[in-house]
Amino acid sequence: MKACIEGDLPVYLRFSWPLPFENHLRMTLYDESSIKVLKGLEPVRARPGMYTRTDSPTHVIQEVIDNAADEALAGYARNLTVRVHLDGSVSVADDGRGIPVGPHPTEKEPTVVVVFTRLHAGGKFDKTSGAGAYAFSGGLHGVGVSVTNALSTRLSVTVKRDGELHQVEFADGGKVSLPLQVVGKCAKKDTGTLVRAWPDPAFFDSPRISLAELERSLRAKAVLLPGVTVQLTLEREDGEQEKAWSYPNGLPQYLAELLGDAEPLLPAFSGERYADGEGGSSGGYAKGEGAAWVFTWADGTGAAESFVNLIHTAQGGTHEAGLKAGVFDAVKAFAEHHGLLPRGVQLRQEDVCGRMSFVLSARILDPQFQGQVKEKLNSREAVKLVSSMVRDPFEVWLNANVEHGKTLAELAARAAASRLKSAQKVEKKKQSSVVVLPGKLSDASGSDPESNELFLVEGDSAGGSAKQARDRETQAILPLRGKVLNTWEVEPERLYANNEVHDIAVALGVERHGGDDHPDLSGLRYGKVILMADADVDGSHINTLLLTLFFRHFPRLLEQGRICVAQPPLYRVDVPARGRAPMRRFYALDDDELMAIRDRLVRDGVKPEALSVGRFKGLGEMNPEQLRETAMSPATRRVLPVRVSREEIAAAVTMFDMLMGKGEAGARREWMEAKGNTVEADI
Repeated sequence: MKACIEGDLPVYLRFSWPLPFENHLRMTLYDESSIKVLKGLEPVRARPGMYTRTDSPTHVIQEVIDNAADEALAGYARNLTVRVHLDGSVSVADDGRGIPVGPHPTEKEPTVVVVFTRLHAGGKFDKTSGAGAYAFSGGLHGVGVSVTNALSTRLSVTVKRDGELHQVEFADGGKVSLPLQVVGKCAKKDTGTLVRAWPDPAFFDSPRISLAELERSLRAKAVLLPGVTVQLTLEREDGEQEKAWSYPNGLPQYLAELLGDAEPLLPAFSGERYADGEGGSSGGYAKGEGAAWVFTWADGTGAAESFVNLIHTAQGGTHEAGLKAGVFDAVKAFAEHHGLLPRGVQLRQEDVCGRMSFVLSARILDPQFQGQVKEKLNSREAVKLVSSMVRDPFEVWLNANVEHGKTLAELAARAAASRLKSAQKVEKKKQSSVVVLPGKLSDASGSDPESNELFLVEGDSAGGSAKQARDRETQAILPLRGKVLNTWEVEPERLYANNEVHDIAVALGVERHGGDDHPDLSGLRYGKVILMADADVDGSHINTLLLTLFFRHFPRLLEQGRICVAQPPLYRVDVPARGRAPMRRFYALDDDELMAIRDRLVRDGVKPEALSVGRFKGLGEMNPEQLRETAMSPATRRVLPVRVSREEIAAAVTMFDMLMGKGEAGARREWMEAKGNTVEADI
């Protein structure tokens, strides 16, 4: 590449690469023309999965049905009819007000055309101001029927309004193929909308809608819209098949149908409550917000369906969470008031609601859904809204029907006991494969094994102080009685015959692995094991025996650096308050450290006779605060990590055989005579 420069400005650039590169350069040119703007409904056709489900056209048809249902919910429609045609198209008709057909005040096009060709255009905005067409509707996205239009090869709309029959047609993804025109007359009172869509199979995995899902949706609409007739007509080669749904008893009848042959354990509780918008009495919710519900407990897995403004929320959401919270609070309050809970049993929400079957229909002014498919409600306020509507009426019902309340409380208590027992079994099976964890183990409550620590503590007395000093979330305590067995020459099959060794292995949650190069450590229950013994000869002996156990039978834990030795202090130095300086306390690990602390304090002006020096006889003499500060709190403790590589382990086996082998007393004597002067010991 050559450039001719005139002053500071390049005059031209000449590329001397071969022609193929020049062709590639032209293909990847990036300039103003490279930026493409998707207009109208083009974004939907470019990325349909962002706006709807693409497994089948079912959801785009449901968008049309939901619009018709919103007219019924608002009180303007009494009939909703769906027809599945032989050619794969689907018609949805309602006798609501009819979509407006006059010119839109800002878009200057017929409003019905705007609704079907503009994303985020609809009558579901401005709900609080009253300027919108609906106070309650399936969502605030406003992209529903426009998505249906975008993903259809053809779509026709017929509107009965103001005594005239208006019709407009779209084709090829939302383009107007037949402009809006009056095609007939009708009675002034005869109003409504008919939409027929031909979904484009190119955008869906399967061109056929799910009839089962469609029927379930229509049946639910009949349940949730009292006084509205819902009908489905299926065109077939041999004639038409018609289905209609009517639920005079509403939600309870629908729940009974869902349960089928399942036997309820107590009568269903149904009700509905909506805010009146009267200041404090409405809890701050808009007028009409609330819920209708029915629930019971039955044998088997049960059934659960929920809706928000008639939209089926297949994945639940915050309104279901509110229902369960309200039910749980009511049952817990009833059980505690009547003293129905066994000692030590604490109820959780899953204990009460795990077997609950329900149908919930919530009304929310501005629902927020997870995605345009609207299968899950995300509105945070829905939890408190539904919970507050359900709890008080249900608690009143429980206290008015004490026998049913007791049945439910007993059911929840049994579920809680089963949960605790099941959790214990799973933990043992998964982590230790041993039936019972050591009774003297005070386990950590945290669920992250890597964050948890196991302290092997010398003596019950020190174990008691350690239990009080520990962080219950991450630290477990296992007191050891006496000295642990020397396990260097113990046969593997007899290792667990010793109670202390057995309890250590069970607490760890892993089996002895010895020389296994690839042991199964998936059940390890603690990320770190800390040996905590007295700072004297006996304590050192206990630590040696424990290290022998890990070195011989659990070497991979040493290899991974999971074993540590606590360094509790031997001395405590108390410095009295002096002037404005408060009383201070220091801990010394040994004599050398004690001398260094004394010298430093004297240099700071503290008189030697003012110092109070105490020697700990053992861990059991420390109070919990001292033990926490010196040996247990990660911020202030001193621990000695023990990490040995695989090569070092192999090289040390001979030395361990001599030092720990039962038949090596003579060799140990010779070693002590030759090198005993190199050992530092507190005798």
